[in-house]
Amino acid sequence: MVDTHRFAKEAQDTAIIMIRINEITDVVSTYIDDPDLDLIRRAYVFSARAHEGQVRLSGEPYLSHPLHVAKILADMRLDEPTVAAGLLHDTVEDTDATIDDIAELFGEEVADIVDGVTKIGMMDFESKAIAKAENIRKMILAMAEDIRVLMVKLADRLHNMSTLDFQKNYKQLLIAQETLDIYSPLANRLGLYMVKRDLEDLCLYYLKPDIFQNITDGLERQHTLGKEYVDKVLGLLQDVLKSNELTGSIYGRTKHKYSIYNKMVRQGLELDQVHDIIAFRVIVDSVKECYAVLGLVHSMWMPIAGRFKDYISIPKANMYQSLHTTVVGPEGERIEIQIRTAEMQKVAEYGVAAHWQYKESGTSASKQNRDAERFSWLRQIMDWQRELEDPREFMSSLRFDLFNDEVYIFTPGGDIQELPDGATPVDFAYSIHTDVGNHCTGAKVNGRLVPLTTALKNGDTVEIFTDKKRKPSRDWLKFVKTAKARTRIKHYIRTEERERSIRLAKEMLEKEGRRMNLNVPKAIKDGYFVMLADEFSCGTVDDLLSNVGYSRITPRKILRRLYAVINNIEGEEEVPDVHPAQTPEEKDKDKAKDIGNAIEIEGVDNVLIRFAGCCTPLPGEPIIGYISRGRGVAVHSATCPNVKNLEEERLLNVSWSGGQEEASHPAQISIRCKNIKGLLAKICSILSDQDVNIDSGTFRSDVDGISLLEFTVEVRDLGHLHRALNKLKTLDAVLETTRLS
Repeated sequence: MVDTHRFAKEAQDTAIIMIRINEITDVVSTYIDDPDLDLIRRAYVFSARAHEGQVRLSGEPYLSHPLHVAKILADMRLDEPTVAAGLLHDTVEDTDATIDDIAELFGEEVADIVDGVTKIGMMDFESKAIAKAENIRKMILAMAEDIRVLMVKLADRLHNMSTLDFQKNYKQLLIAQETLDIYSPLANRLGLYMVKRDLEDLCLYYLKPDIFQNITDGLERQHTLGKEYVDKVLGLLQDVLKSNELTGSIYGRTKHKYSIYNKMVRQGLELDQVHDIIAFRVIVDSVKECYAVLGLVHSMWMPIAGRFKDYISIPKANMYQSLHTTVVGPEGERIEIQIRTAEMQKVAEYGVAAHWQYKESGTSASKQNRDAERFSWLRQIMDWQRELEDPREFMSSLRFDLFNDEVYIFTPGGDIQELPDGATPVDFAYSIHTDVGNHCTGAKVNGRLVPLTTALKNGDTVEIFTDKKRKPSRDWLKFVKTAKARTRIKHYIRTEERERSIRLAKEMLEKEGRRMNLNVPKAIKDGYFVMLADEFSCGTVDDLLSNVGYSRITPRKILRRLYAVINNIEGEEEVPDVHPAQTPEEKDKDKAKDIGNAIEIEGVDNVLIRFAGCCTPLPGEPIIGYISRGRGVAVHSATCPNVKNLEEERLLNVSWSGGQEEASHPAQISIRCKNIKGLLAKICSILSDQDVNIDSGTFRSDVDGISLLEFTVEVRDLGHLHRALNKLKTLDAVLETTRLS
């Protein structure tokens, strides 16, 4: 029986123990000379009074939570204002305290951190998803001002995850998934390995408890069986250092459970097939000695090609530095070895917290500016988030950016651009400048011309060619990897399509307006369309016109209202509705619109609906809608091969409305048959008996005596078509009947 509660129980037993304020101040005193402990104690007293009488779901006093958060921040070696903010972080959200109270009693610095962590509780949102996205967006904005906001939020999330077993099951899953999607990658970006490790392992426990327990049991078995092997490797490494007169500490550590699970999924392995579960670490005194040890390791054991990474020459964005190599060690086992200095080890464990310098001289603003310079990735997030009005799209882009590993690409001048793994020359172009990306025509990588879809590798030198006449292509969205490139491309396309839709709307309105004796350009100039924009709840005239161009509002609806306004008519029943002679194209459109009346679109009304010409769906089969530019909603069969190439954000849930039993729908069929006299007449007779009308057809015969007949027929629904095709198969001369798309 798998013990699915053991891990959480151990974490909770630790979390439930009430921490005393002296434990926190004692830790702070170990790394700050002459610390302002009075600030921390006053914050403790304020928090205790504010949360008095409140309890957590576990039954413990609520004060235990801010105390644990403050202790985590102290263990991360953060400054006194941050530890104080940890004690106060929930007072504004959960008590009567205000940000002004915090500022007055503890200063603006502490108040700003608390404000950045506080959720947006007073605003109304359409859904919980939007509210959650806005909370994350606010935190990102606050991070740009002071990175300590994220430190407090991560400590808060880490303690909440350790007591998550007291939440309902569905909340456990939601919180764990959000943690894995957002907070763990953010901890990684800050270089907070210990926080990242604990968050990910807790997430794995709640999201996949069986897998977590299997890995735990497997590691316990391997620890017992593999101790002799680990001791052997450690001894060999100690010997090689000693024989070359190098001093250093060497130890092995087991990789954390989530990283092992990730490797199993990524490489399709079982646990007993994962060989490099133990990573060996060599800590030496200098960078020179790091490279010396690397040479000795490679001379002793064969390195595996492609598994060496030099993060000392090119550090990660979170300041992480180390040499990584994987070699074939004793007994043919793969082992990973990391080589770094003591200072690098400190950064690897504590990340940005290891470099905290808020005690140094200088203004708070200048210190925050230095932090902003240190985190280029945060500037990039801030850059593209301003263009994303929809918070859900912001969340999607944030996840996209946070999860990717980095590669370092050089400009021809030798400058370094940090990009996600798998980035392309188009991503590189947009990282240089938006105009460079928008007008990118080609690229050279290491002096050779390459396609724009080429995945860049660490250390590549890239040169971009531009042409002012070139515009971003929608196809670029299929291969770019950075959120900045995606948002810039989408913004350009949307702007261009909006302008196109406005032009189309003016053309349609002017054409229809002439039939109703309305001068649309003059009406726009005279300001009538400003009134119409307000009536139709559109912000501006351009917004109104773009809605017409996108077929969200019909031209006739606008023109009838315009006629009423110009002629001071109260009731629209007095407005003339002109029905001019239709062209064949307009008749086809009306026919498609009539057929579209059989369709219901989730959350959308009064939109022009037509069937896509590529698949001609029939009632009874699954369908999906797609918002086309200027032509309303096109309805495809859900199995249409063209659907996978459509933009996901413009797809709609649609369904058949019913009551269409007597309506006719077009369908294409193919019949392979023997070329026998009179067979065509029999086929037509069967179709007629099945109440299937033939609109048109083509016929082709091969020299081998086989004919191919293709018809466009009218049927009521999918079942009607299948019954007719099955009836045709009863003819001995008919070899095959199929429906065509």
